[in-house]
Amino acid sequence: MSTPLALVKLHATGNDFLVCDAAPTIRGDAAERLCDRHTGVGADGLIVLGPPEDGADCSMVLFNADGHLAEMSGNGIRCLAWLAHRNGLGDGKRLVVDTDAGRREIDLDVDPVTDELRAATVDMGLVTFDPANIPLDAPNPFDLEAIFHGTRYVGDAAGMGNPHLVLLVDDPRAARVTQHGPHLEHDDRFPNGTNVEFIAATTGEPGVIDMRVWERGVGETLSCGTGACAAAAVANRRGLVGERVVVHVAGGDLHVELGETIRLGGPVAHVFDTTVDLDDFSPTLGGLTRS
Repeated sequence: MSTPLALVKLHATGNDFLVCDAAPTIRGDAAERLCDRHTGVGADGLIVLGPPEDGADCSMVLFNADGHLAEMSGNGIRCLAWLAHRNGLGDGKRLVVDTDAGRREIDLDVDPVTDELRAATVDMGLVTFDPANIPLDAPNPFDLEAIFHGTRYVGDAAGMGNPHLVLLVDDPRAARVTQHGPHLEHDDRFPNGTNVEFIAATTGEPGVIDMRVWERGVGETLSCGTGACAAAAVANRRGLVGERVVVHVAGGDLHVELGETIRLGGPVAHVFDTTVDLDDFSPTLGGLTRS
């Protein structure tokens, strides 16, 4: 007996996700198989659009491509907002979403002709440099040193509901992201692992930074929303940019506004809808669990 699963594939500055409604429930092993780019549908992560709780419009559960649960994605939540809006959730202008990193409010930019969500701005909450809340096993999150294969990196740790290590480099385009990222992700000082951003101020463009990112449990991606927020906060603290920051990533531009909380703006695009047989991707069905 088959278990059909309707999926929507979307991307936000090249960071692509599969988004589905809450039923049927999905295990991490199924999410990993569905995200596989060779034998599955292919994505950087899978997001479950869940029911609302206590005044929210909906909830979000996020699996990374390796099947493990993650706390938050600034790009992923814009993709979730696309499906939520199509499903008639929210008032068409604003969406309230509960995530494992806390409640997030999203302002929607809807095409007046097609009624399709084309961009969104997310209140991403507070950035933290408190080691206990990142979490980070070090007395100070600033000027952390990491050495791998003779390359010395220096940067700051930051928390955006998930952990980040933001490294300052001369040129992110030349950084050894795919070679060193898998090692840096598992730095012993980060008990939950970490996302790793390689950043530099953009030459000749005030208020702009270039970024490449190695995402925990995924690999190098074309964009990372929480990473852009962490990178902008670190760059601002170091005096490289002001409170309004454009973050150049391989998939386009993200806009970060620093203040009492951090706001992240960027586009979202629909790729396709499909239906798969979930039984083909998971040996067992059950609750939302780590693989």
